[in-house]
Amino acid sequence: MNISLTPHLEKIVHEKVKSGLYISSSEVIREGLRLLDERDRIRAEKLEALKREVALGVEQADRGEATPFDVEYYKSIISEARQKNAKS
Repeated sequence: MNISLTPHLEKIVHEKVKSGLYISSSEVIREGLRLLDERDRIRAEKLEALKREVALGVEQADRGEATPFDVEYYKSIISEARQKNAKS
């Protein structure tokens, strides 16, 4: 298999090998593909969890267990989160 890299990506691969963390360019590429595969798997798991939560919410709403959306409540949550992030 042959692959073509942009000059920027090629530089990254060479720097990783030069750092001594990887023995070869192939090792760098394999590690990158493993990380990409792991990221994709995690995203798929998160998506499935989100779908389950949405389905649960729809079921609860259908049973009349939903509460009205409170804009001010969510604005306060966002404000608190921003304040915490600003302190970090």
